[in-house]
Amino acid sequence: MKYLHTMVRVSDIDTSLDFYCNKLGLTEVRRMDSEQGRFTLIYLAAPGDEDAQLELTYNWDPEPYNEGRHFGHLAYEVDDIYETCDRLMKAGVTINRPPRDGGMAFIRSPDNISIELLQKGEPLPKQEPWASMANTGTW
Repeated sequence: MKYLHTMVRVSDIDTSLDFYCNKLGLTEVRRMDSEQGRFTLIYLAAPGDEDAQLELTYNWDPEPYNEGRHFGHLAYEVDDIYETCDRLMKAGVTINRPPRDGGMAFIRSPDNISIELLQKGEPLPKQEPWASMANTGTW
C-alpha cells in the first residue's frame, strides 16, 4: 500500500493557492477540470516530496462548508483493488462505493473518515460481484 493524497475542499482557488503555494511553500503538481462533475482538482506537494500530495477540490457551484465538510478523504494506491476490497469486506468493513469500474472504491474508518482506494496503474477489467454492487451509505 502506498499513501497518495489528502483532499480538502476550497471555496476560492486563488486565495487557496496563495496560502498553500506562496505562503506554505507547496508547488502545483497537476490540475484537472471536470466539466461534467463541475469541479477542479489541484494537486500540490512539498518540493522534493511529490509522492505525498494535497488535493484541493474546488466545486464550481458554491456551497457553504462547515468545519467537517472541508476535509474530504484519504487516498491509498493498492496493487489489486478487488482483492483489497474482498479482504476488507471479509474483515467486516463496509464498501461504501464498490470498485465497479475496477479502479476506485471508498470505505470509511471507524471514525467515519472517508478513504479512497485506487487501483495501481490502469483499472482492472470489470468483474462481479463488484460491477453490479450498489453504493452503501455515503463517503
